[in-house]
Amino acid sequence: MCVNPLVYGRVVSYYPTSYQFDCTRPMALQFLSPLHKASRQLSVYLEGPSREPGMSSTEGHLLTYLRTYAPASIGELVRVFGIKQSTFTSLLDRLEQAGLIRREMNPDDRRSFLIHITDAGRKLADEADHVLERLEDDIRSRVSPRDVEGFHAVMRAIEEITQVQLRQR
Repeated sequence: MCVNPLVYGRVVSYYPTSYQFDCTRPMALQFLSPLHKASRQLSVYLEGPSREPGMSSTEGHLLTYLRTYAPASIGELVRVFGIKQSTFTSLLDRLEQAGLIRREMNPDDRRSFLIHITDAGRKLADEADHVLERLEDDIRSRVSPRDVEGFHAVMRAIEEITQVQLRQR
């Protein structure tokens, strides 16, 4: 069996245990495919725990974001979350009807709204954070400090190469 040399001499868990690396050619998308897969795995995983407080993982993520960065424009939220504006509007409608957010006219641009989190939204964001903190702790218990440093190095490289800034404040 050939071992992927980019993961410190061991086969990483996102490949089946029977998977063998083909050492005669470079593996396609060594970073992007695993990042995409991990993102999807986290979304699916969080659908379970985040359903308990009565929200989807996207709604929970939005509330935790707003707890830190509100007020936020819809344009900023669309850019940060990568969701189409029409889909995002439906999401905001549900959260507003549930009393978790409120929209106010943007004083700097009367054609747009700023999204604020309510006290009820803040409470649910806190509950979502507890789920995320447990998940982070579980992940941290399974990787070494060197692994974490390597992960952060990859994330920095992506940021440097793409020059994409999702949040501008």
